[in-house]
Amino acid sequence: MSKPENKIEDFRHALAATLRAMAHVPEFDLTYTADRPGASGNQARVPQPARGLPADQVAEARGWADSFALRRRHHDVKRHAALQPPAGLPRDVFNAVEQARVEAIGGRDMAGVAVNLSQMNLARVKADPLVRARNLDEVPLASAVGMIARERLTGEPSPAIADAGLSHVRDWIEEKAGRHLDDLAANLDDQSAFASLTRRILADLGLGEDKGEEPEQDDQESGEDEQQNEGDSDDGDDEGAAGQDSSMDTRAEESESGDQETSQSAEMDSDAMSDADMAEDGDEGVVPWRPNTPTNDLSPDFDYHAYTAKFDEVLTAEELCDAEELTRLRGYLDQQLVHLQGAVTKLANRLQRRLMAQQNRAWDFDQEEGLLDPARLTRVVVNPEHALSYKIERDTDFRDTVVTLLIDNSGSMRGRPISIAAICADILARTLERCAVKVEILGFTTRAWKGGQSREQWLADGRPPKPGRLNDLRHIIYKTADAPWRRARKNLGLMMREGLLKENIDGEALLWAHNRLIGRPEERRILMVISDGAPVDDSTLSVNSGNYLERHLRQVIKWIEGRSPVELIAIGIGHDVTRYYNRAVTIMDAEQLGGTIIEQLAQLFEEEGAGKGRGRRAA
Repeated sequence: MSKPENKIEDFRHALAATLRAMAHVPEFDLTYTADRPGASGNQARVPQPARGLPADQVAEARGWADSFALRRRHHDVKRHAALQPPAGLPRDVFNAVEQARVEAIGGRDMAGVAVNLSQMNLARVKADPLVRARNLDEVPLASAVGMIARERLTGEPSPAIADAGLSHVRDWIEEKAGRHLDDLAANLDDQSAFASLTRRILADLGLGEDKGEEPEQDDQESGEDEQQNEGDSDDGDDEGAAGQDSSMDTRAEESESGDQETSQSAEMDSDAMSDADMAEDGDEGVVPWRPNTPTNDLSPDFDYHAYTAKFDEVLTAEELCDAEELTRLRGYLDQQLVHLQGAVTKLANRLQRRLMAQQNRAWDFDQEEGLLDPARLTRVVVNPEHALSYKIERDTDFRDTVVTLLIDNSGSMRGRPISIAAICADILARTLERCAVKVEILGFTTRAWKGGQSREQWLADGRPPKPGRLNDLRHIIYKTADAPWRRARKNLGLMMREGLLKENIDGEALLWAHNRLIGRPEERRILMVISDGAPVDDSTLSVNSGNYLERHLRQVIKWIEGRSPVELIAIGIGHDVTRYYNRAVTIMDAEQLGGTIIEQLAQLFEEEGAGKGRGRRAA
């Protein structure tokens, strides 16, 4: 009988081959994740089934792979970009209906694919805010329209768990756009015609003007369109329908794009966006790449706050995971990075030599008293009374130092970046411990996707405006500064745990790590941040300004760099952190992380040594 590991490996190879065959792409990389599935370019991530390969989990993984393959094969990126409406709720709805189209094509042509897609769709709906919606205002319209369009295109009902949420908007959507929804199936194989019909559905729902075959004129005629909408909309509707329209319009203006957007549509459409589109999405608070706003443009009275902090938590690795699982995760981490550990260890040894060179004892020679200098022994033998034959040990100037490594534990770090960050932190702690430099290793993320209990309380409180930070923080202590490396070694395996990596709220994490450092007794304190993107939390950014978290991060950095004794340095993985930090390095490949960490720390210590004349011996 085959071992479970062999079965899993066989399944992975088969699924990857199927993905490439269905997509008609010879090089399409497939990886597995415990976080949200997604795809970009020639890379896709699907959920990792359990060791026993349960049938439902296998079907879900196949469904995601089939969905990504179908989109690659049946979706024209450039045509989609030319036909899509402006960013915001209209584009979210447009993307959801287009996703329903490509999946419907696969389900129509292949019965097995239809089964896989149904299981995947069930998993996708379970994670959608639609299932938690308790009234009209809480329904993500993009999800609702996408599900109703899928019903029309496949003939299958939506999952039962979505019925309660859909009931708030189904009648309104059917009344407004039912005729055009019925016409979608006839245009399934024509993306342009299907897109034009989708634009008519958006117009029916009051989310844009029907441009027919000329969507490129949207920007030029936006002013006229708005006037026509105001004059022509819903002339024949009764008062009840008008009231519901007003509620839907109000909700659209609030731009709760974070709840309305599925992770798949956001990631699959990223390659279709022009630079201008990305900048526009940044204003909506959806895309993590923020405008490069100068620090001096910040409003001095910017008031960052959390809606509630009672659900935040600061936990040690042992509190999040039992000892047996930590040991297993650590073993998995070691296995993943066997080939990398040797290279990073060599760099660590180089750092150790450079630090030890600054810490070696120094002597003052030719002294009147002290220890007898062996080099002057012959002089003493000839004339015991001869002066200047002694030496005195001089204190080294190497200051007592502590280093904090703050690691971004957001979902975008999953895979190679978080694995390499974990092993580099491990080797760095071991190396600096040998040099009598204490190291603290911290991580930051959130407890939940899209808000957690903080958002639920905000909804229960009637959705007051400008709530501030609207998610539950999770700050993790992997290793305290005083803990020896051997005791904390297995804790770093926690970064490999499925479901740990979620959103990132950098400003508050930076303050937390900074305040821990300030309480340390060491004379010199260094804080190194490792991140792969700007702060992003969909829940917070959907109800505040699009740069709310970034502005706070800039304020925190400015304060630490300008007024704190803590030395701050940042390393960005594929993300330009130099626009935030005065001292920063950007690397484009996670493989460079180990060498960059060690080199930056070595430079910090050597600059300190040069400034105080350390590392020199009297001759």
